[in-house]
Amino acid sequence: MSPGRLNALTDGVVAIVLTIMVLEVRIPAEPTLKAVLDVLPFLAAYLLAFIYVAIYWNNHHHMMQSAHRVTGAVLWANHALLFWLTLFPLMIRWIDEA
Repeated sequence: MSPGRLNALTDGVVAIVLTIMVLEVRIPAEPTLKAVLDVLPFLAAYLLAFIYVAIYWNNHHHMMQSAHRVTGAVLWANHALLFWLTLFPLMIRWIDEA
């Protein structure tokens, strides 16, 4: 398998993760400062999770630029990375509910 196909898979999964994360964002109930402050911890968690996902995605692309071929071990390692990345929306929801 070529590294380009693995990059395409990872790009798709990361795009879905980021989309689900942004769908979890709640709009303040009222246009007041207190309402904005109430959702601020959630927005901070969202920002932090977005930065983490972006860092993983960026590092993945830099790493795959040096790869010439993809073996089974690389595929499983990539799937493990994608598994942990897909838990970020759950983490965001959990922080919101706590």
